[in-house]
Amino acid sequence: GIIGAGMIGSTVARLWVDAGREVRIATRHPEALRELARSLGPKASVGTPREAAAFGEVVLLAVPLKAVPDLARDLGPAVEGKIVLDTGNAYERRDGKTAGEATRHPQGSAGWAAALFPGARWVKAFNTVYFKTLEAEAHREGDGVGIALASDEPAALDVAAGLVRDAGFDPVIVGPLARGREFEPGTPVYNTGMTGVEVRKALGAG
Repeated sequence: GIIGAGMIGSTVARLWVDAGREVRIATRHPEALRELARSLGPKASVGTPREAAAFGEVVLLAVPLKAVPDLARDLGPAVEGKIVLDTGNAYERRDGKTAGEATRHPQGSAGWAAALFPGARWVKAFNTVYFKTLEAEAHREGDGVGIALASDEPAALDVAAGLVRDAGFDPVIVGPLARGREFEPGTPVYNTGMTGVEVRKALGAG
């Protein structure tokens, strides 16, 4: 399930469909996504956020940070026990006071979001790489672009890493969710297009 059909959500949807995964893409106005679904083929469908959350074994959350509290109220029970891949970043100009609140959380913006969905298995993922890099560099030869991952659940990290590989990138397991602060906006690895090898070196990841 993919909640949010902006640049990241739609790009990752296409990469997963290309890898043979079934996806359901959602916004509050799913009728606007029919053409996107047609372009992706029979493995893609559209729905409401609640329908995408119910559909997916894993749910990718690709919405502005300021939308997360409302989604938590609407979807908290629907994602209970599910792995949620959180692509969010805090941008004050876009997200207002929510950005400051999330950034000040002891576990960074992903920890802030995870606390709003206490039943979900939270993974910070796909937040560091520009969508055009995702489009252009998937499955490239040589060292792949690194996608940093952080979570308090090793099993959820394993699933996330497999989905990163499906999309054509090199998963870099950084560690617990609190370490997600190390690849938020303003950090040395953010939006650089670094290889997995470079991200591991920069973050001291295994």
